[in-house]
Amino acid sequence: MQLDIPFWYLASVLLIAFAVTFTLRALPFAILEPLRKSQFVRVMAVWMPAGILVILALATFKSTLAEEPGGLVHLLIASAVTIAVHLFGGRRTLVSVAAGTLAFVLLVNFF
Repeated sequence: MQLDIPFWYLASVLLIAFAVTFTLRALPFAILEPLRKSQFVRVMAVWMPAGILVILALATFKSTLAEEPGGLVHLLIASAVTIAVHLFGGRRTLVSVAAGTLAFVLLVNFF
């Protein structure tokens, strides 16, 4: 089956797709400079990672307690491990989250 598509139609579709793709990829670089000077962005860069971790922790707490009401002790111990590793391990977020996750998984599966 042969489609009879005019060249101008195909060219215009490709041109529009190119323009949209280029704009969406170039836009972040165009607005990057004003954002670097923004006080709001600096404040968000400090507080947003902690806020996201709190939201994820609360979601985990809620889902875990809904499935296993006796799991509160596991949650509290894993949270304490996460906080301790973060404070005494050089404030490395990935290391502290990994340690807390490992503690939680071990507690849930073996105790």
